[in-house]
Amino acid sequence: MTSSDKTKREWPLWEVFIRGQHGMNHRHVGSLHAADAEMAILNARDVYTRRNEGVSIWVVPTAQISASSPSDKGPMYEPAQTKAYRHPTFFNIPDEVGAM
Repeated sequence: MTSSDKTKREWPLWEVFIRGQHGMNHRHVGSLHAADAEMAILNARDVYTRRNEGVSIWVVPTAQISASSPSDKGPMYEPAQTKAYRHPTFFNIPDEVGAM
């Protein structure tokens, strides 16, 4: 079997995000192969929520994710250095607001 034959038969890779019991955000927990989104969600449930820790699962085909390269770190984030007003140190948050 050639490597191209193996690639054609391999299911797509999916990235898995789980929302925990006590949080509002989804957290990346890992990756898995599945034939489609429904199978990816079911497999993610079985693999990543064994102890009943999740309330919501997101799956995204890895091929659909666009990302910056770590080697572009300097040029990518450099403009933010000149915008100090964006840092939360400039804002006073009242105690009654709580965690943001």
